[in-house]
Amino acid sequence: MSVWGTLNRTVFKRTSTFALAVAAGTFFFERTFELASVGLFESINKGKLWKDIAHKYEE
Repeated sequence: MSVWGTLNRTVFKRTSTFALAVAAGTFFFERTFELASVGLFESINKGKLWKDIAHKYEE
């Protein structure tokens, strides 16, 4: 059986499993996108962030 047939049989056939798959996919996509965005932001601004210069100002 093809991947589409298996996916159709297990996920798309019932509304409840489809909604659960959408919610789980959204959660994992959001977490992955956030981690990638924060990593990119911190790599671009390295040396300018408070965590990088805090030792100069704290006593």
